[in-house]
Amino acid sequence: MTSRGQRLTLALWLAGLLACVAVIAATRFVADLSAFMPQAPDARQQLLMSQFREGIIGRLIMLGVEGGDAAERAKLSQDLAARLRATGLFAAVQNGDAATEARDRAYFFGNRYLLGPDITTDRFTVAGLHAAIADTIDALAGDAGLIIKRLFPRDPTGETLTLAEQFEGGGQPRSDDGVWTSRDGERAVLLAYTRAPGTDTDAQAHAIETIRQVFAQLPGPGAERRLLMSGTSVFSVKSRSTIQSEVTRLAGASLLLVVCLLLLVYRSPRLLALGLVPVASGTLAGIAAVSLGFGQVHGLTMGFGTTLIGEAVDYAIYFFLQRSGSDARENFWRTIWLGVATSIAGFAALLFSGFPGLAQLGVYTISGLVVAATVTRYVLPILTPAQLTLRDLNRLGLALDRVLRRADRLRWLPPLLAVAAVGAVQMQGDSAWNRNLAALSPIAKEDQRIDAQLRADLAAPDLRYMVAFTAANEERALQGRKRRGRCCADCSKAGCCSASPRRPRCCRAAPSSRSARPPCRSPGPWSTTCARRWSACPSAATSCRASLPTWKRRGHAHRCAAATSTAPRPACSTTPSWSTGAATTWC
Repeated sequence: MTSRGQRLTLALWLAGLLACVAVIAATRFVADLSAFMPQAPDARQQLLMSQFREGIIGRLIMLGVEGGDAAERAKLSQDLAARLRATGLFAAVQNGDAATEARDRAYFFGNRYLLGPDITTDRFTVAGLHAAIADTIDALAGDAGLIIKRLFPRDPTGETLTLAEQFEGGGQPRSDDGVWTSRDGERAVLLAYTRAPGTDTDAQAHAIETIRQVFAQLPGPGAERRLLMSGTSVFSVKSRSTIQSEVTRLAGASLLLVVCLLLLVYRSPRLLALGLVPVASGTLAGIAAVSLGFGQVHGLTMGFGTTLIGEAVDYAIYFFLQRSGSDARENFWRTIWLGVATSIAGFAALLFSGFPGLAQLGVYTISGLVVAATVTRYVLPILTPAQLTLRDLNRLGLALDRVLRRADRLRWLPPLLAVAAVGAVQMQGDSAWNRNLAALSPIAKEDQRIDAQLRADLAAPDLRYMVAFTAANEERALQGRKRRGRCCADCSKAGCCSASPRRPRCCRAAPSSRSARPPCRSPGPWSTTCARRWSACPSAATSCRASLPTWKRRGHAHRCAAATSTAPRPACSTTPSWSTGAATTWC
């Protein structure tokens, strides 16, 4: 190659590196597991991802305040809630204070006819109004008689308390000094809902850091108080930080080992630097290619892509050995390109993966190897001296050869170890395999313990289970949610579940008479007996109601026996999608 051609090659190489650096500078690096969800998800997977982005799953942050006495914790809870609301980063911050509860009561009362579960046209007929008012009069003798007496002139049909019935049995946080507290009263608890979507990890990290800063600035003794946080967004931010630190640490460690080994062999910093030129070029090109192709780069892609370092260094090693030889083999580069082609064939399968994270890994590796081999072929010969002398490693090679020859005496050991390994796996059976994805979670046990404690203190629902259905339009979705939400609550309260893996028996059909209804079975945990088996009820008549609400029991003793079910009733909420008419019910 002429000197002009060499200068042109170096100029193109440097221009390519600068372009890659410019692309990487504008690249967004992510660490959430959405990149490893299917690229063409089905309806269930789409629903799950939409809830992670826009639903309550990714935006809920549970807070706990410890330290000091009850009055100090209540003051900290009130100040923290007020300051967090003022930041504008949160759609809502709840701590059980009287002002928030008063607004909620006023909202429910003002919209009781829109939100009431039993509002139908029949309810406003003469017979319907007569029956509703009669029920309210009978309830005056119940446990909530004083409350009903005050509401009766403005709400004679009892819609407000009927609406409040939906929240009965779901569990409420304990309240002391006007704020929510833990069950033992030693911790004040709060709920915060971020405005940013759950998949925006940067925004979630900013909100979490804002909470920490606001708490640190609260007046009062700072040595005793302690802030606890948990929730999906908290776990997402911590997981990203863990992944980033692990990628940095492992990539740095592997690079350090390669550098030490090459320096030990070459005994030349110049050759070491030249040997890393293809590695650096391939790494930059791989990251830039993924960024241009996917718009972002996942941390796990870079972590697994560190295998590129070892293979790209091999190209430089082969070139140095060829350059230092007395005769240059004409088929040398054919061998190198054959190795590159086999690597591309192996990683090309990842390009067709339905998981964007795996596809990123394929693009990163293939583009990096191609660029590394190209730089080794056209750039490295220009930068490397024409006369290259490497350290004589014949003595080391002969010593290793003698060791390998002696290892021939142990040829019986590998088959023995293989047989022992197969036997061990067979003895353990299915216990040898862990099919639970939670085992891959980087969340620490202590964080999981705090999450369980805060969730129990707040009586928060288990967001791992959800019920969803679709309808032709918004109105039908809301009507269907009302019918199926009632069935969801009734089945949970009654604890009725059949052997069917799909749904509780009480949700299978709507018998016309009470005697035809299937018996309610013994109550069990919601997650195991109802949530995974729940299915859409055919009509609102479906019921396994075992008791009336507490505020009606005493007044309706002649109509209903005492409650026999102790199964917890989940708190259900609905997230409608106005564009598709779909609705999601969380229990």
